[in-house]
Amino acid sequence: MAYNQLRRTECTFHVRGSALKIMVFLAMLLALCAGLPEITAAGNDNGLVLDELIRESLSKNPEILVSDARVTASGHKIPQARALPDPMFMFGYQNEGFDRITIGEEPNAMGMFSLSQMFPFWGKRDLKGLMAAKDAESLGAAHKAAQLKTVATVKQLYYELFLAYKNIDILKKLAEYFSGIEDAAAARYASGMGSQQEIVMAQTEKYMLLEKEEMQKQKIQALAGMLNNTLGRDAATPVGRPVELPSTPYSLSFEETLQMAKANSPEIRARRAMAEAAEARVEMAKKEYYPDPTLGVGYFPKTRGMLDMWNVTVTVNIPLYFKSKQEQGVLEAEAARLGAKREVAALEYMLSSGIRDNYSMVRSSEKLMKLYREGVIPKIRQDFQLSLSGYTAGKVEAITTISRLKALLDTELLYWAQYAQREKAIATLDAVTGRNASEWGIKDLKPNTQVKTGRPPGEVADE
Repeated sequence: MAYNQLRRTECTFHVRGSALKIMVFLAMLLALCAGLPEITAAGNDNGLVLDELIRESLSKNPEILVSDARVTASGHKIPQARALPDPMFMFGYQNEGFDRITIGEEPNAMGMFSLSQMFPFWGKRDLKGLMAAKDAESLGAAHKAAQLKTVATVKQLYYELFLAYKNIDILKKLAEYFSGIEDAAAARYASGMGSQQEIVMAQTEKYMLLEKEEMQKQKIQALAGMLNNTLGRDAATPVGRPVELPSTPYSLSFEETLQMAKANSPEIRARRAMAEAAEARVEMAKKEYYPDPTLGVGYFPKTRGMLDMWNVTVTVNIPLYFKSKQEQGVLEAEAARLGAKREVAALEYMLSSGIRDNYSMVRSSEKLMKLYREGVIPKIRQDFQLSLSGYTAGKVEAITTISRLKALLDTELLYWAQYAQREKAIATLDAVTGRNASEWGIKDLKPNTQVKTGRPPGEVADE
């Protein structure tokens, strides 16, 4: 009897101890989740700064440096296109007979010197210069487009990297909670209040979170390599954690965004310049029907009192085979002009479609973020607290509490995913419209001038 009474007393203390552990853990979990998830912007003084990354990319990005050199080279083509052809100088000797030199003895034996210059038909040089200038203008606009795209790429990679780190934070927080639930389930099982299935369930959820965390870490490595490539760095250069930034304001309407893109888009301007160059090529092809005269002067010295000779000549090419040459050239140029105009229209349609897609993404993300912040998250938090209270009282199963906790933290993942998606969409719209380009010193690079970095034309930056 005394032994049985002692065993009952030990069991009572064990059950009470396990219950006390459960109550303490659940109270701590309730306290932690009372403020979960709070959507705040926490600073990180030691992390990546977006503005610094953008400035670095604009000065070191390989594609921008290549485009910069092409614009500089195109500027040097303009004076070449407008220049006259090189003059021709001829010198020689004319002799009569093969047995001896007869200069001074025979009237047709003489030295020969001549100089000739071909003059393109009126208007051809101007058209060639116009074609070269339009090609240079197109490359200048393409250079600006490359700069804007690089800024957008840096922003998109920045927010992707930020989201990956944020997901890891949330997954670690969730793993801690499941470890606590696992301990509580073990205590309930030891006290006879719960089943072993609750322990296994908590352990399974925890290991699945570890798998997701590793996937996010791999994503960080991939994004870091892409960011280093955009910045012109070595792929192995360490990349820190992005600083959390407030949401970027975007007050333009869809119509205003579309009009700004059509007016300022460097890609459209580049295609329009190409179309104008194609128009000049049509006019140049029509000019090929006209001959290009060559003016020549000659001097023929003689000796021993014979009179020197001179002449003036004009030579013209005759477009005799115009049906198979000049006419076909005009048809070719007209077809190329039509293709260039259609490319402009196709690009405008494509940009309009992309603007609509990204603009709707911005507005949709704004609404979803507000919905998560003001509606979904508070309700899920309330539901989780009620479920946790029921689990404490033994009225709710562990699977219900676990599912409520997962829903609470999954919603926070969705909130930050919408935040990153909105920022990336705004970055794309800014690249298309050229909005805030002056903020980064992005402007049209004129041909035949020194580049922004102050290097002489054609000089490549040191690695």
